[in-house]
Amino acid sequence: MNTTISNNGLPKFPQAANSPGNGAATPAPAPAASGAPAAKADDQLKLTDSALALQQAARTDDSAAIDPQRVERLRTALADGSYRIDAGRIADRMISLDQQLGGTGKA
Repeated sequence: MNTTISNNGLPKFPQAANSPGNGAATPAPAPAASGAPAAKADDQLKLTDSALALQQAARTDDSAAIDPQRVERLRTALADGSYRIDAGRIADRMISLDQQLGGTGKA
């Protein structure tokens, strides 16, 4: 049984003959003493603000993110019907988010 995988309109890139996934695995050659330059001590990696925010959001060691007392108050308010939704406040926050994401800000 043969299965053909299309590239879904994506460009085709040439594959190196010894790249991973193209046949039997071969060990990588050892770096030559005078061949390739070694990594410099002053090499740096700078993350964008978005990457830093995602990294911070992914941390699970922050127990302050959930306030159990507030959760219980909301659960009680939902159960007894006293929880009120402020549609105007929600709309304002949605507009603010749209503006932050590059929207026009006009409704």
